Amino acid sequence: MLHGPFQYGQEAFTFIEELDRVATTSEVMDAMERVIARFGFEFLIFTGLDVEQRFDLQVLGNRWPQEFLELFTRNHFIQFDPIARLSRQSAAGFEWNESSYAHERDPRVLEIMDTAAQFRLRRGFVVPIHGPSGYEAAVGMAGVDLELPRGSIPAMYLMGLYAFERVRRLTGAAAHCKRPLTQREREVLAWAAHGKSAWEIGEILHIAKRTVDEHAQSAFRKLGAVNRTQAVAIALRDRIIAL
Repeated sequence: MLHGPFQYGQEAFTFIEELDRVATTSEVMDAMERVIARFGFEFLIFTGLDVEQRFDLQVLGNRWPQEFLELFTRNHFIQFDPIARLSRQSAAGFEWNESSYAHERDPRVLEIMDTAAQFRLRRGFVVPIHGPSGYEAAVGMAGVDLELPRGSIPAMYLMGLYAFERVRRLTGAAAHCKRPLTQREREVLAWAAHGKSAWEIGEILHIAKRTVDEHAQSAFRKLGAVNRTQAVAIALRDRIIAL
């Protein structure tokens, strides 16, 4: 059993390397399930969040109870689901639990949370995905008795991001042809890997914050990453940058 933020971070990078060797969505899901199971998570889903589309057609990887998936789709719960709504609004991973919505006034929200609870989806952690052209999706993990030690949340967030992208590639939902990064793009990512903000990187490199952001966004696109955290992980894994 690993302990502490550093060990969880190391495990995340080991997990990322493992995913590069798998060939199917099922293998990605299996690997993710093994990692999160020890924290108490029982269910896992990788899915888009478009309220205009039928929900089950957006699912890229599913380890939900089949009956719940069918109910969620048939009743169009995606339109009113408060977890999906928060996922579309948030860039950061977040925890949720059914008790937070116990006093919700919207009966549709109460119905969704009550139905989920009946299938043991009572607490969870979500990794929001915001891709090119406004694409919105999420990696959802849920269960009943969860134990999330200090340092585990950032690691699960990173693993969720990378696992989702791996599934997208395997299913053909996204195809990226990586182009080499410029020297400045590598410098920006290298300082980001050391925890520096865009403003701090600008001061170090003697360029404007806006220019830092432009280099970062260009690096994201080239690496096929959805945000800074994933871009740094990919760059470290591929030895484009080093700590």
